[in-house]
Amino acid sequence: MYSHKPDDYICPFCRLTTGGEDPRGINRRHDVVGRDELATAFISPRWWPRNHGHVLVVPNAHHENIYELPSRYGHAVHDLVRDVAVAIRQTYGCDGTSVRQHNEPAGNQDVWHHHVHVFPRYAGDDLYFTRPQQDFATAEQRRLYADRLRGHFRSPGSPVL
Repeated sequence: MYSHKPDDYICPFCRLTTGGEDPRGINRRHDVVGRDELATAFISPRWWPRNHGHVLVVPNAHHENIYELPSRYGHAVHDLVRDVAVAIRQTYGCDGTSVRQHNEPAGNQDVWHHHVHVFPRYAGDDLYFTRPQQDFATAEQRRLYADRLRGHFRSPGSPVL
């Protein structure tokens, strides 16, 4: 419908949802904090200065944007976004969460696979007035947050992911 991916595009999110890793080491299997049949959640390698450990939730099937996303995948992504937001709120010690999603270059989309950001929020963090950090967070930095969220999802009463 409205596709912007280049013809030779290799989707890093598809690679991760099928059990692979980015050859550049940016997205790793250990970043995955939850998944079900239709959606996967993982720690984003791109961090904002005061909102470390934010999570991306993606459909397991490749759909570039919200315009072409089938309802069943949309519902699965939203349900997992909700579960991740609760887990972030309970494990990060943050004051709240923000959820956002982008479509097409004019909407700030830069990976051509539908994804939803779930950010931990802190009073005065200025999330919407800052830019992401230039370098990607290391695997070791991401591991701290991934372990927290996986621990939350393994606790009694949490959704099984």
